[in-house]
Amino acid sequence: MKAVVSLVFVFALLGCDATLSAPAEPAAPVEDLIVAAPAEAGMSAERLDRITAMSQRYVDAGQLAGVVTLVARDGKIVHFEAVGQRGVDDPTPLGKDDLFRIYSMSKPITAVAAMMLYEEGKFHMSDAVSEHVPELAGLEVLVDGERVPIEQEMTMRQLLTHTTGLSYGFNPNDPVDQLYREVQPLAGTNLDEFAERLAQLPLAFQPGARWHYSVAVDVTGLVVERLSGLSFDVFLKQRIFDPLGMGDTFFNVPDEKMNRFLPNHRWQPTDEGGGGELVDLGEGARSSYQNTQMFSGGGGLVSTAMDYLRFCEMVRRGGELDGVRLLSPRTVEFMVANHLPATITGGGTGEQAGAGAARAFGFGLGWGVNVDPVAAGVPSSLGDYSWGGAAGTVFWIDPVQDMVVIGMIQLMGSPWPLRPDLQVLANQAIVVAN
Repeated sequence: MKAVVSLVFVFALLGCDATLSAPAEPAAPVEDLIVAAPAEAGMSAERLDRITAMSQRYVDAGQLAGVVTLVARDGKIVHFEAVGQRGVDDPTPLGKDDLFRIYSMSKPITAVAAMMLYEEGKFHMSDAVSEHVPELAGLEVLVDGERVPIEQEMTMRQLLTHTTGLSYGFNPNDPVDQLYREVQPLAGTNLDEFAERLAQLPLAFQPGARWHYSVAVDVTGLVVERLSGLSFDVFLKQRIFDPLGMGDTFFNVPDEKMNRFLPNHRWQPTDEGGGGELVDLGEGARSSYQNTQMFSGGGGLVSTAMDYLRFCEMVRRGGELDGVRLLSPRTVEFMVANHLPATITGGGTGEQAGAGAARAFGFGLGWGVNVDPVAAGVPSSLGDYSWGGAAGTVFWIDPVQDMVVIGMIQLMGSPWPLRPDLQVLANQAIVVAN
Protein backbone atom coordinates (compact mmCIF):
# COMPACT_ATOMS: atom_id res chain seq x y z
CA MET A 1 0.00 0.00 0.00
CA LYS A 2 2.89 2.35 0.77
CA ALA A 3 4.17 1.95 -2.77
CA VAL A 4 0.73 2.74 -4.18
CA VAL A 5 0.50 5.89 -2.09
CA SER A 6 3.96 6.95 -3.24
CA LEU A 7 3.05 6.39 -6.90
CA VAL A 8 -0.17 8.36 -6.58
CA PHE A 9 1.69 11.18 -4.86
CA VAL A 10 4.43 11.31 -7.51
CA PHE A 11 1.88 11.49 -10.27
CA ALA A 12 0.20 14.36 -8.48
CA LEU A 13 2.59 16.45 -9.52
CA LEU A 14 4.57 16.75 -7.78
CA GLY A 15 17.77 25.86 9.39
CA CYS A 16 17.69 29.70 9.24
CA ASP A 17 17.29 32.35 11.94
CA ALA A 18 13.60 32.70 12.78
CA THR A 19 14.04 36.46 13.05
CA LEU A 20 14.32 36.65 9.25
CA SER A 21 10.52 36.65 9.00
CA ALA A 22 8.34 39.11 10.84
CA PRO A 23 5.65 37.59 13.03
CA ALA A 24 2.33 37.13 11.28
CA GLU A 25 -0.19 39.86 11.94
CA PRO A 26 -3.47 38.78 13.51
CA ALA A 27 -5.91 37.55 10.93
CA ALA A 28 -8.37 40.17 9.80
CA PRO A 29 -12.09 39.41 10.11
CA VAL A 30 -13.27 37.31 7.18
CA GLU A 31 -15.91 38.98 5.07
CA ASP A 32 -17.92 36.86 2.69
CA LEU A 33 -17.50 37.44 -0.99
CA ILE A 34 -20.63 38.91 -2.51
CA VAL A 35 -23.24 36.46 -3.81
CA ALA A 36 -25.19 38.23 -6.52
CA ALA A 37 -27.68 37.68 -9.30
CA PRO A 38 -25.76 36.99 -12.53
CA ALA A 39 -27.29 40.04 -14.19
CA GLU A 40 -25.53 42.26 -11.65
CA ALA A 41 -22.23 40.97 -13.04
CA GLY A 42 -23.20 41.17 -16.71
CA MET A 43 -23.90 37.44 -16.96
CA SER A 44 -26.93 35.34 -17.84
CA ALA A 45 -28.45 33.04 -15.22
CA GLU A 46 -29.95 30.84 -17.93
CA ARG A 47 -26.60 30.48 -19.66
CA LEU A 48 -24.79 29.75 -16.40
CA ASP A 49 -27.23 26.88 -15.85
CA ARG A 50 -25.52 25.19 -18.80
CA ILE A 51 -22.52 24.61 -16.52
CA THR A 52 -24.70 22.64 -14.11
CA ALA A 53 -26.16 20.69 -17.01
CA MET A 54 -22.65 19.87 -18.25
CA SER A 55 -21.67 18.59 -14.81
CA GLN A 56 -24.81 16.47 -14.66
CA ARG A 57 -24.01 14.91 -18.03
CA TYR A 58 -20.59 13.82 -16.78
CA VAL A 59 -22.15 12.32 -13.65
CA ASP A 60 -25.02 10.62 -15.50
CA ALA A 61 -22.52 9.05 -17.91
CA GLY A 62 -20.60 7.59 -14.98
CA GLN A 63 -17.49 9.54 -15.98
CA LEU A 64 -17.28 11.54 -12.76
CA ALA A 65 -18.65 10.89 -9.28
CA GLY A 66 -19.27 14.57 -8.61
CA VAL A 67 -18.31 18.07 -9.68
CA VAL A 68 -18.17 21.43 -7.89
CA THR A 69 -18.12 24.48 -10.17
CA LEU A 70 -17.78 28.12 -9.17
CA VAL A 71 -17.85 31.33 -11.22
CA ALA A 72 -17.24 34.83 -9.85
CA ARG A 73 -17.13 38.06 -11.81
CA ASP A 74 -15.97 41.38 -10.43
CA GLY A 75 -16.00 39.85 -6.95
CA LYS A 76 -19.59 38.62 -7.29
CA ILE A 77 -20.29 34.90 -6.99
CA VAL A 78 -22.80 34.20 -9.75
CA HIS A 79 -22.59 30.40 -9.93
CA PHE A 80 -21.69 27.88 -7.22
CA GLU A 81 -23.03 24.34 -7.63
CA ALA A 82 -22.25 20.82 -6.46
CA VAL A 83 -23.51 18.01 -8.69
CA GLY A 84 -23.34 14.26 -8.09
CA GLN A 85 -22.04 12.29 -5.14
CA ARG A 86 -18.89 12.13 -3.02
CA GLY A 87 -17.45 9.03 -4.63
CA VAL A 88 -18.22 6.10 -6.89
CA ASP A 89 -18.64 3.97 -3.75
CA ASP A 90 -20.12 6.75 -1.60
CA PRO A 91 -23.63 7.84 -2.65
CA THR A 92 -23.68 10.76 -0.21
CA PRO A 93 -24.48 13.94 -2.19
CA LEU A 94 -21.38 16.01 -2.91
CA GLY A 95 -21.15 19.15 -0.77
CA LYS A 96 -19.92 22.56 -1.85
CA ASP A 97 -17.55 22.56 1.14
CA ASP A 98 -16.10 19.11 0.57
CA LEU A 99 -12.31 18.82 0.60
CA PHE A 100 -10.38 18.16 -2.62
CA ARG A 101 -6.76 17.24 -3.30
CA ILE A 102 -5.73 20.18 -5.45
CA TYR A 103 -2.31 18.77 -6.32
CA SER A 104 -0.55 21.22 -8.68
CA MET A 105 -2.99 24.01 -7.88
CA SER A 106 -0.74 24.20 -4.80
CA LYS A 107 1.91 25.74 -7.05
CA PRO A 108 0.45 29.27 -7.42
CA ILE A 109 0.06 29.42 -3.62
CA THR A 110 3.72 28.51 -3.18
CA ALA A 111 4.70 31.14 -5.74
CA VAL A 112 2.77 33.79 -3.80
CA ALA A 113 4.55 32.72 -0.61
CA ALA A 114 7.91 33.15 -2.33
CA MET A 115 6.98 36.54 -3.75
CA MET A 116 5.97 37.77 -0.30
CA LEU A 117 9.56 37.11 0.77
CA TYR A 118 10.81 38.65 -2.47
CA GLU A 119 8.98 41.86 -1.55
CA GLU A 120 10.75 41.78 1.82
CA GLY A 121 14.12 41.70 0.05
CA LYS A 122 14.93 38.14 1.11
CA PHE A 123 16.13 37.12 -2.38
CA HIS A 124 16.70 38.38 -5.91
CA MET A 125 15.46 36.75 -9.10
CA SER A 126 19.08 36.44 -10.22
CA ASP A 127 20.15 34.58 -7.06
CA ALA A 128 21.53 31.10 -7.57
CA VAL A 129 19.12 28.65 -5.97
CA SER A 130 22.13 27.06 -4.29
CA GLU A 131 22.59 30.26 -2.23
CA HIS A 132 19.45 29.21 -0.38
CA VAL A 133 19.59 25.44 -0.91
CA PRO A 134 23.30 24.55 -0.79
CA GLU A 135 22.50 20.88 -1.46
CA LEU A 136 21.81 21.86 -5.09
CA ALA A 137 25.18 23.47 -5.78
CA GLY A 138 27.29 22.07 -8.60
CA LEU A 139 24.63 19.89 -10.22
CA GLU A 140 25.47 18.11 -13.46
CA VAL A 141 23.53 17.79 -16.73
CA LEU A 142 22.89 14.47 -18.45
CA VAL A 143 23.96 14.72 -22.11
CA ASP A 144 23.94 11.61 -24.32
CA GLY A 145 24.21 9.41 -21.27
CA GLU A 146 27.13 11.32 -19.77
CA ARG A 147 27.05 13.73 -16.85
CA VAL A 148 28.65 17.06 -17.76
CA PRO A 149 29.25 20.11 -15.53
CA ILE A 150 26.57 22.72 -15.22
CA GLU A 151 27.42 25.89 -17.16
CA GLN A 152 25.60 28.24 -14.80
CA GLU A 153 23.75 27.66 -11.54
CA MET A 154 19.97 27.69 -11.81
CA THR A 155 18.41 30.95 -10.64
CA MET A 156 15.35 31.81 -8.61
CA ARG A 157 13.62 33.16 -11.72
CA GLN A 158 14.24 29.83 -13.47
CA LEU A 159 12.95 28.01 -10.41
CA LEU A 160 9.68 29.94 -10.56
CA THR A 161 9.28 29.44 -14.32
CA HIS A 162 10.12 25.71 -14.72
CA THR A 163 13.25 26.42 -16.76
CA THR A 164 15.82 24.92 -14.35
CA GLY A 165 16.46 21.56 -15.99
CA LEU A 166 14.81 19.75 -13.09
CA SER A 167 12.18 17.13 -13.92
CA TYR A 168 9.40 15.04 -12.34
CA GLY A 169 9.91 11.45 -13.51
CA PHE A 170 6.77 11.27 -15.63
CA ASN A 171 8.36 9.90 -18.82
CA PRO A 172 9.47 6.26 -18.37
CA ASN A 173 11.47 6.45 -21.62
CA ASP A 174 13.51 9.50 -20.62
CA PRO A 175 16.89 8.67 -19.03
CA VAL A 176 16.67 11.51 -16.49
CA ASP A 177 13.11 10.58 -15.56
CA GLN A 178 14.20 6.97 -15.12
CA LEU A 179 16.64 8.18 -12.47
CA TYR A 180 13.88 10.22 -10.79
CA ARG A 181 11.81 7.05 -10.55
CA GLU A 182 14.70 5.28 -8.87
CA VAL A 183 15.61 8.02 -6.40
CA GLN A 184 12.03 9.33 -5.82
CA PRO A 185 12.93 12.71 -4.35
CA LEU A 186 9.31 13.44 -3.44
CA ALA A 187 9.25 10.31 -1.27
CA GLY A 188 11.54 12.08 1.21
CA THR A 189 10.15 12.38 4.72
CA ASN A 190 10.56 16.17 4.67
CA LEU A 191 11.84 18.97 2.45
CA ASP A 192 15.41 18.61 3.68
CA GLU A 193 15.52 14.94 2.69
CA PHE A 194 13.81 15.86 -0.58
CA ALA A 195 16.71 18.22 -1.35
CA GLU A 196 19.27 15.58 -0.42
CA ARG A 197 17.68 13.08 -2.80
CA LEU A 198 17.31 15.67 -5.55
CA ALA A 199 20.99 16.54 -5.31
CA GLN A 200 21.84 13.02 -6.49
CA LEU A 201 20.10 13.56 -9.83
CA PRO A 202 21.36 15.22 -13.02
CA LEU A 203 19.50 18.00 -14.78
CA ALA A 204 17.70 17.25 -18.04
CA PHE A 205 19.23 20.33 -19.73
CA GLN A 206 21.29 23.40 -18.96
CA PRO A 207 19.28 25.88 -16.85
CA GLY A 208 17.36 28.36 -18.98
CA ALA A 209 17.44 26.27 -22.16
CA ARG A 210 13.74 25.35 -22.20
CA TRP A 211 10.53 24.97 -20.23
CA HIS A 212 10.00 21.64 -18.49
CA TYR A 213 7.50 20.79 -15.75
CA SER A 214 9.30 19.73 -12.62
CA VAL A 215 9.76 19.57 -8.86
CA ALA A 216 11.00 23.18 -8.97
CA VAL A 217 8.05 24.39 -6.92
CA ASP A 218 8.85 21.92 -4.17
CA VAL A 219 12.34 23.45 -4.10
CA THR A 220 10.62 26.86 -3.89
CA GLY A 221 8.76 25.68 -0.79
CA LEU A 222 12.09 24.75 0.78
CA VAL A 223 13.48 28.19 -0.07
CA VAL A 224 10.49 29.77 1.67
CA GLU A 225 11.08 27.55 4.68
CA ARG A 226 14.75 28.46 4.98
CA LEU A 227 14.39 32.18 4.30
CA SER A 228 11.48 32.60 6.70
CA GLY A 229 12.77 30.36 9.47
CA LEU A 230 9.31 28.77 9.62
CA SER A 231 8.21 25.31 8.62
CA PHE A 232 6.58 25.68 5.18
CA ASP A 233 3.16 24.59 6.42
CA VAL A 234 3.34 27.11 9.27
CA PHE A 235 4.38 29.90 6.91
CA LEU A 236 1.41 29.23 4.63
CA LYS A 237 -1.02 29.08 7.54
CA GLN A 238 0.26 32.19 9.32
CA ARG A 239 1.00 34.37 6.30
CA ILE A 240 -1.62 33.32 3.72
CA PHE A 241 -4.38 30.98 4.89
CA ASP A 242 -5.30 32.59 8.22
CA PRO A 243 -5.19 36.18 6.90
CA LEU A 244 -7.34 35.26 3.88
CA GLY A 245 -9.82 33.19 5.89
CA MET A 246 -8.81 29.96 4.12
CA GLY A 247 -9.63 27.69 7.03
CA ASP A 248 -10.08 24.61 4.86
CA THR A 249 -6.66 24.59 3.15
CA PHE A 250 -3.83 22.49 4.57
CA PHE A 251 -1.33 19.65 3.97
CA ASN A 252 -2.73 17.50 6.77
CA VAL A 253 -6.50 17.12 7.01
CA PRO A 254 -7.64 17.64 10.63
CA ASP A 255 -9.40 14.67 12.19
CA GLU A 256 -12.60 16.65 12.63
CA LYS A 257 -12.69 17.41 8.88
CA MET A 258 -11.87 13.94 7.54
CA ASN A 259 -15.58 13.30 6.96
CA ARG A 260 -15.44 16.03 4.27
CA PHE A 261 -12.28 14.67 2.58
CA LEU A 262 -13.30 13.09 -0.69
CA PRO A 263 -12.15 9.76 -2.11
CA ASN A 264 -9.92 9.88 -5.17
CA HIS A 265 -10.48 7.90 -8.36
CA ARG A 266 -8.95 6.64 -11.56
CA TRP A 267 -10.61 5.73 -14.85
CA GLN A 268 -10.34 2.04 -15.65
CA PRO A 269 -10.82 1.30 -19.39
CA THR A 270 -12.89 -1.83 -20.00
CA ASP A 271 -12.65 -2.10 -23.78
CA GLU A 272 -10.88 -0.59 -26.77
CA GLY A 273 -13.99 1.33 -27.73
CA GLY A 274 -13.55 3.87 -24.96
CA GLY A 275 -15.69 2.17 -22.36
CA GLY A 276 -14.62 2.18 -18.76
CA GLU A 277 -15.53 2.75 -15.17
CA LEU A 278 -14.54 4.84 -12.19
CA VAL A 279 -12.46 3.05 -9.58
CA ASP A 280 -11.98 4.30 -6.02
CA LEU A 281 -8.27 4.47 -5.14
CA GLY A 282 -9.04 3.40 -1.58
CA GLU A 283 -7.91 4.51 1.85
CA GLY A 284 -4.28 4.69 0.75
CA ALA A 285 -5.17 7.83 -1.18
CA ARG A 286 -6.26 9.44 2.10
CA SER A 287 -3.58 8.31 4.55
CA SER A 288 -0.82 10.42 2.95
CA TYR A 289 -2.75 13.53 4.06
CA GLN A 290 -2.48 12.72 7.75
CA ASN A 291 0.68 13.45 9.75
CA THR A 292 2.88 14.13 6.72
CA GLN A 293 5.99 16.24 7.19
CA MET A 294 6.69 16.37 3.45
CA PHE A 295 5.09 19.72 2.72
CA SER A 296 4.98 19.62 -1.06
CA GLY A 297 4.56 23.13 -2.43
CA GLY A 298 4.22 21.56 -5.83
CA GLY A 299 1.30 19.28 -5.12
CA GLY A 300 0.47 18.57 -1.48
CA LEU A 301 -2.42 20.84 -0.51
CA VAL A 302 -6.07 20.03 0.17
CA SER A 303 -8.65 22.78 -0.24
CA THR A 304 -12.24 23.69 -1.11
CA ALA A 305 -13.66 25.58 -4.04
CA MET A 306 -14.51 28.56 -1.81
CA ASP A 307 -11.10 28.69 -0.16
CA TYR A 308 -9.42 28.63 -3.55
CA LEU A 309 -11.72 31.39 -4.75
CA ARG A 310 -10.54 33.55 -1.84
CA PHE A 311 -6.95 32.99 -2.92
CA CYS A 312 -7.75 33.75 -6.57
CA GLU A 313 -9.70 36.87 -5.68
CA MET A 314 -6.79 38.16 -3.64
CA VAL A 315 -4.57 37.81 -6.69
CA ARG A 316 -7.16 39.19 -9.11
CA ARG A 317 -7.60 42.27 -6.93
CA GLY A 318 -3.88 42.99 -6.99
CA GLY A 319 -2.77 41.21 -3.83
CA GLU A 320 -5.50 42.28 -1.39
CA LEU A 321 -8.79 40.81 -0.13
CA ASP A 322 -11.11 42.11 2.58
CA GLY A 323 -8.56 44.62 3.80
CA VAL A 324 -5.73 42.07 4.00
CA ARG A 325 -2.84 42.78 1.63
CA LEU A 326 -0.35 40.03 0.87
CA LEU A 327 1.31 41.50 -2.23
CA SER A 328 1.66 44.80 -4.04
CA PRO A 329 -0.32 45.22 -7.29
CA ARG A 330 3.00 45.75 -9.09
CA THR A 331 4.30 42.43 -7.81
CA VAL A 332 1.14 40.67 -8.99
CA GLU A 333 1.55 42.27 -12.43
CA PHE A 334 5.12 40.98 -12.48
CA MET A 335 4.00 37.46 -11.50
CA VAL A 336 1.30 37.10 -14.15
CA ALA A 337 3.40 38.42 -17.03
CA ASN A 338 4.98 35.92 -19.42
CA HIS A 339 8.59 35.43 -18.24
CA LEU A 340 9.64 33.05 -21.01
CA PRO A 341 11.84 34.36 -23.82
CA ALA A 342 10.46 34.25 -27.35
CA THR A 343 12.41 31.08 -28.08
CA ILE A 344 10.67 29.13 -25.30
CA THR A 345 6.97 28.28 -24.95
CA GLY A 346 5.16 26.96 -21.92
CA GLY A 347 3.22 23.74 -21.93
CA GLY A 348 0.21 22.12 -20.40
CA THR A 349 -2.27 23.26 -17.82
CA GLY A 350 -1.17 21.52 -14.64
CA GLU A 351 -3.73 18.75 -14.66
CA GLN A 352 -2.26 17.61 -18.01
CA ALA A 353 1.21 19.10 -18.13
CA GLY A 354 2.57 19.20 -21.65
CA ALA A 355 -0.83 18.92 -23.33
CA GLY A 356 -2.62 21.53 -25.39
CA ALA A 357 -1.64 24.22 -27.87
CA ALA A 358 1.80 25.05 -26.50
CA ARG A 359 2.31 28.18 -28.59
CA ALA A 360 -0.73 29.70 -26.89
CA PHE A 361 0.89 29.64 -23.48
CA GLY A 362 3.76 31.36 -21.78
CA PHE A 363 4.59 31.05 -18.14
CA GLY A 364 4.73 33.58 -15.34
CA LEU A 365 5.95 33.12 -11.80
CA GLY A 366 3.78 30.22 -10.76
CA TRP A 367 1.16 29.81 -13.51
CA GLY A 368 0.58 29.47 -17.20
CA VAL A 369 -0.19 32.69 -19.09
CA ASN A 370 -2.36 32.93 -22.21
CA VAL A 371 -0.30 34.70 -24.88
CA ASP A 372 -2.51 33.81 -27.88
CA PRO A 373 -6.26 33.37 -27.28
CA VAL A 374 -6.89 32.20 -30.85
CA ALA A 375 -4.23 29.50 -30.62
CA ALA A 376 -5.72 28.44 -27.27
CA GLY A 377 -8.70 27.19 -29.24
CA VAL A 378 -11.43 28.27 -26.80
CA PRO A 379 -12.92 31.65 -25.81
CA SER A 380 -10.36 33.29 -23.55
CA SER A 381 -8.55 36.55 -22.93
CA LEU A 382 -5.01 37.66 -23.63
CA GLY A 383 -3.16 37.46 -20.33
CA ASP A 384 -5.51 35.17 -18.44
CA TYR A 385 -3.55 32.92 -16.11
CA SER A 386 -4.25 29.48 -14.76
CA TRP A 387 -3.14 26.05 -13.71
CA GLY A 388 -4.68 22.77 -12.61
CA GLY A 389 -4.19 19.64 -10.57
CA ALA A 390 -3.49 15.99 -11.41
CA ALA A 391 -6.88 14.91 -10.06
CA GLY A 392 -8.65 17.14 -12.59
CA THR A 393 -9.11 20.33 -10.58
CA VAL A 394 -8.90 23.48 -12.72
CA PHE A 395 -8.98 27.26 -12.33
CA TRP A 396 -8.27 30.39 -14.29
CA ILE A 397 -8.30 34.11 -13.63
CA ASP A 398 -9.35 36.39 -16.48
CA PRO A 399 -8.09 39.95 -15.81
CA VAL A 400 -9.91 41.33 -18.86
CA GLN A 401 -13.36 40.03 -17.93
CA ASP A 402 -12.66 40.26 -14.16
CA MET A 403 -13.63 36.61 -13.80
CA VAL A 404 -12.49 33.65 -11.73
CA VAL A 405 -13.63 30.12 -12.65
CA ILE A 406 -12.95 26.99 -10.60
CA GLY A 407 -13.82 23.36 -11.28
CA MET A 408 -13.23 20.61 -8.71
CA ILE A 409 -13.24 16.84 -9.31
CA GLN A 410 -11.22 13.90 -7.96
CA LEU A 411 -10.09 11.78 -10.91
CA MET A 412 -6.40 11.12 -11.47
CA GLY A 413 -5.31 11.86 -15.04
CA SER A 414 -8.87 12.70 -16.02
CA PRO A 415 -9.43 12.03 -19.73
CA TRP A 416 -12.41 14.39 -19.83
CA PRO A 417 -12.21 17.95 -21.26
CA LEU A 418 -13.51 19.70 -18.15
CA ARG A 419 -11.29 22.76 -18.61
CA PRO A 420 -12.32 23.59 -22.21
CA ASP A 421 -15.95 22.75 -21.41
CA LEU A 422 -15.87 25.22 -18.53
CA GLN A 423 -14.08 27.83 -20.63
CA VAL A 424 -16.74 27.71 -23.31
CA LEU A 425 -19.66 27.72 -20.89
CA ALA A 426 -18.36 30.40 -18.54
CA ASN A 427 -17.52 32.75 -21.39
CA GLN A 428 -20.78 32.21 -23.28
CA ALA A 429 -22.60 33.23 -20.11
CA ILE A 430 -21.08 36.74 -20.31
CA VAL A 431 -23.66 39.02 -21.92
CA VAL A 432 -21.97 42.33 -21.08
CA ALA A 433 -18.32 41.99 -22.04
CA ASN A 434 -15.52 44.28 -20.92
